[in-house]
This record gives sequence, C-alpha cells and structure tokens, in this order.
Amino acid sequence: MTVENSKVEEKLETAEEITIEKATDEESTAGQPEQDTSSEEQVVENTTDWQGKVDALANELAQAKDHMLRAQAEVQNVKRRAQQDVEKAHKFALDKFVESLLPVVDSLEKGIESTEQAEGSHEGIKEGMELTLKLFLDTLARFSVKPVDPEGEPFDPHFHQAMSTVPNPDVEPNTVLEVFQKGYTLNERVVRPAMVVVSKGS
Repeated sequence: MTVENSKVEEKLETAEEITIEKATDEESTAGQPEQDTSSEEQVVENTTDWQGKVDALANELAQAKDHMLRAQAEVQNVKRRAQQDVEKAHKFALDKFVESLLPVVDSLEKGIESTEQAEGSHEGIKEGMELTLKLFLDTLARFSVKPVDPEGEPFDPHFHQAMSTVPNPDVEPNTVLEVFQKGYTLNERVVRPAMVVVSKGS
C-alpha cells in the first residue's frame, strides 16, 4: 500500500506542475494581443512613410529624365544648325567673288556681238573671244555657277527681274520675251537675277 500511495502522490504532483505551467503560459500570453496590435500599426505607418518617399524619388527621377531628354534634343538642334551653317558657308563662300566676275563675262559676250556687227573681217578676234568666254564659263560651271537665260520661259520672280512688260497676243501672259542681261546662280541660289522683258495680256 505504501508503494501505491507514493505513486498516487507522484501523479498528483505531476498534474499540479502541469496545471501551474498552463496557468503561467496563459498569464504570459494574456498581454500579447495589445503588443501585436501596436507593432502592426507601426509597421503600417512605416510602410506609408516609405511609400511616400519612394513616390517622391520616382517623381524626381522622372523630372530628371525629362530635363535630360530636353537637353539632348537642344544639343542635337544646335549641332544640326551648326552643320547647316558650315554647309552653307562652303556652298556660298564664293558668292561675292562670282558676282564680281560676272561683268567680265558680260564684256566678253558684248565684244563677240560687236565683232559680228563690225565691218571687215574679225573672225580671228571673234574666235579668240569665244574660246575665252567658253573657258570662263566652264570654269564657273566647275564651281556650280550656272547661267539663267529664260527667253521663251514663264516669268519666275525668284530668278528673273522684269524690266518692262509688253502686250503680245501671240504668247501667254507672263512669258519672257527678251533677256537684256543673263542671270546666274550658285548652287541653285541666285547670284544675279536675269533682267527680262515680260509679256502681258492685251
């Protein structure tokens, strides 16, 4: 009987210990819900703060990208304008020089006309002047200088200068009837307009 009583007592002690442990665990966990709630609220607040910072940084990044793209576009525009200016400088650098040479061409043409109207034989002089004129015009052509001789063509105010208008029912109005003086272009740009007589309606 003594052995059985001791066993019973041990079981009772074990049961009491288990009961005490459970009670202790319940007491320790009784206050935890409030702590968990407050920590969750802090997490939400921290997340909101970080999201605001991320949005602000994303906005600043977008603005920086926009400024960069605008700056790149401006640099490209400046570069393109500079290239165009250089090309124009190369193409039209001889503008004034060509203009100063044109009276020499006019003089040679007038000299050839005068030999045709003069009495006597001037074939040698005429031939020499024609060769000189041809050489001169060929040289100008190598530098993209071309004559404008629009007789019989429609009047174009970009390339022609009307000295007078004459009624002529045989041709369409605004037709070039006569060229007083040839014009010239340099790379398709007018150096000197052709001086012309233009027809007008009756």
